Amino acid sequence: MPLAKKIGLTVVVLAVAAGGAGWVLSAPAKLDDATLAEIKPGDAERGRRIFFAGGCASCHAKPKAEGDERFKLGGGVELKTAFGTFVAPNISQDKQDGIGAWSVGDLANAMMAGVSPTGQHLYPAFPYTSYARMKPADIADLHAFLKTLPAVAGKAPDHRLGFPFNIRRGLGLWKLLYLDRKPVVDFPAGAPETVEAGRYLVEGPGHCGECHTPRDSTGGLKKPEWLAGAVAAEGSGVVPNITPGQGGIGNWSAGDIAGYLETGFTPEFDTVGGAMVDVQKNMAELTPEDRAAIAAYLKAVPAHPNGYPAKKPATN
Repeated sequence: MPLAKKIGLTVVVLAVAAGGAGWVLSAPAKLDDATLAEIKPGDAERGRRIFFAGGCASCHAKPKAEGDERFKLGGGVELKTAFGTFVAPNISQDKQDGIGAWSVGDLANAMMAGVSPTGQHLYPAFPYTSYARMKPADIADLHAFLKTLPAVAGKAPDHRLGFPFNIRRGLGLWKLLYLDRKPVVDFPAGAPETVEAGRYLVEGPGHCGECHTPRDSTGGLKKPEWLAGAVAAEGSGVVPNITPGQGGIGNWSAGDIAGYLETGFTPEFDTVGGAMVDVQKNMAELTPEDRAAIAAYLKAVPAHPNGYPAKKPATN
């Protein structure tokens, strides 16, 4: 066989092999049987805490919803990003349009593995890269609480994404890089229990790093700059640095942080604004012990300088 043909055949074989490997590696992977076996029937009262810690209403209820309207989870909120527009789905108890027919295992697979009941990859606009660190028991409690909420008819619109971001299969390779259930901050042995509790709330259900950490070109979090602040996913604003580093909240006491989460007032008596309004509203529903734990964690994380470009000085 001529050399040129041999080289051509080799290239084809390698391309087919690479494509096959990519197809296998990108397959949606659900939780293993051992993890699913840990999931027992949940408690709705405990699940209410997880509902607010996870910020479910912030994306899945109508914008600026108040009171009982925050529990109507019909979806529809749009997140406009460089990758396209993501639309929060209906997660109400409607069995046709929402997730009323989902089992607790279905919810666990969505939140911890980013896989739908039909076996499709979910887009990480749904912050499963953080929820993956949650305890299965907390997922069960959340499932029990969601079962107490009303059904809302009507499917949310589809995401509006261009090529190649509309190819869900590619998310399997993305997950290999960014879906990790290990804690982000590795504290030394003997760290205070309050700090450990705060780590769970911030890194898991609270998913604070999803907004407060810079992202790379593929949308993955830059964990070496954890909580250093970032360019906002929408618009040209920034999400602040919440580490003790320069530009962060190092001059805030733990009491200042806990108080801000409860009341929305900074130590300078400024008020919460922007997307943080909804977050603070959720944090106010947690226990004082939870807010104290979050504060203790934020005082203990590594300090980083601001993770977003410095603002250009105004020109006349």
